[in-house]
Amino acid sequence: MATIRTYSGIVLIGLCAFLSHGLIHAQTAGAVGVFKGHNDVGTVLHPGAVEYEARKKIYTISGSGENMWSTADAFQFVWKKMSGDVSLTADISFLRRTGNEHKKGVLMLRQSLDGDSVYADVALHASGLTSLQFRDEKGAVTREVQSNLSAPKRLRIVKRGDYVYMALGSETVQPAGGWLRIPLQGSFYVGLGVCSHDKNVVEQAVFSNVELMQPMASSGEPVLYSTLETVDVDSADRRVAYLDRGRFEAPNWTRDGKEFLFNRDGHLEHIPVGGGEPVKIDTDFADRLNNDHGISPDATQLAISDNSQGDHNSLVYIVSIGGGTPRRITQKSPSYWHGWSPDGKTLAFVGQRNEEFDIYTIPAAGGEEARLTTAKGLDDGPEYSPDGKYIYFNSERTGHMQIWRMKADGSEQEQVFSDDLNNWFPHISPDGQWMVFLTYSADVKGHPENKDVMLRLMSLADKKITVLARLFGGQGTINVPSWSPDSKRLAFVSYMLIPPDASVSK
Repeated sequence: MATIRTYSGIVLIGLCAFLSHGLIHAQTAGAVGVFKGHNDVGTVLHPGAVEYEARKKIYTISGSGENMWSTADAFQFVWKKMSGDVSLTADISFLRRTGNEHKKGVLMLRQSLDGDSVYADVALHASGLTSLQFRDEKGAVTREVQSNLSAPKRLRIVKRGDYVYMALGSETVQPAGGWLRIPLQGSFYVGLGVCSHDKNVVEQAVFSNVELMQPMASSGEPVLYSTLETVDVDSADRRVAYLDRGRFEAPNWTRDGKEFLFNRDGHLEHIPVGGGEPVKIDTDFADRLNNDHGISPDATQLAISDNSQGDHNSLVYIVSIGGGTPRRITQKSPSYWHGWSPDGKTLAFVGQRNEEFDIYTIPAAGGEEARLTTAKGLDDGPEYSPDGKYIYFNSERTGHMQIWRMKADGSEQEQVFSDDLNNWFPHISPDGQWMVFLTYSADVKGHPENKDVMLRLMSLADKKITVLARLFGGQGTINVPSWSPDSKRLAFVSYMLIPPDASVSK
């Protein structure tokens, strides 16, 4: 057995140890196993170290550092410079259970060794929290996508083209979230890292069964995964609630905050916010539901849009929230539900009439529809403000898609703000303080799927806009109201396109 131990910036050979125990102890900043170097990144009080057991291919890394977060990192990093597609996999464990619960062992891709570098890592925390952390601009604030798996045995970070994702598991690993565009240019650093999350302490993590690969180009069609996520308004941190192969879309957050609804394969399903397996809602004959659905203010009914009847164009129905036989509301098609007035008496929907898409209202009890918009171009996504005074919507009447609002009777139509991007589906928080909306780049027409998009957040008090999340999505991401009842979080769906040979692997 040969063990190589190295410390940043020091070179020593321990021959005595070799002679008495058959071990080689080396202190060097040079090659360690499959990696080419190691050093502390950022400011640390105690130098880090790495010990490599060649026969078992085990790396024991000692690291200090206050944190790997915010705008600067401090940790010990064992690395190799690479380019192109990369996959790094390892089992990670900590040598002691005590210490800061946020100490972490990471698998990392990093543009440079600067403390504020662009990077992405899959981080296992001592608490069991596992997340894909990333900084997508030099000096920017770190964000994360938290996995719904706690303390997985095996972790993987993968770069495919411009995108990075995490995969987790026990004996095998499966995609667990991400598919984030991280701007790693040219050659970059790939490796293992440890941060104690306490600048006065050195912690150790063990990385075993380490596999560093450059995946071959895939010849088959990618496998689509859908990820139901939540994002915190204050921190912009994201968490995976549910992930599965195939496409599902458009989450609602139930009024009691306990469940999500979403549509898949023509049906609605519900799942606990805390995780679990989805259960299908029985909607009788309505078995071609699209992604326009929502919950009544009193939480007893669902508005659905279904294509199963007649000419197979969408019609709006109301059904009990627990399922049952739907009651038809709109007589004309196509009609797509989008909003429910706070008093529960009126529905807002989009209807195509005479080759024009406009916004209409109709009594929830049934009756005649009323047209509210008449401008040329698509009007879509109507949603009531919590006080019922306004309907917010998106319109391309100016030449590209922008956010508008009007009084609930259709009067005083005004643009909320103006920019060069394409903005869709405004959703107002239950407390009336925020508006979130989906943003495409300026060159994207319509609201297609599988695009790089943003969720942006506007303070309605001062109209300041910030980016809440950047993701791979679009159609299906936030087509319907998806705020948590306390206005602190938002639910949405992101998507992943995983090469077929990487969807499940060891």
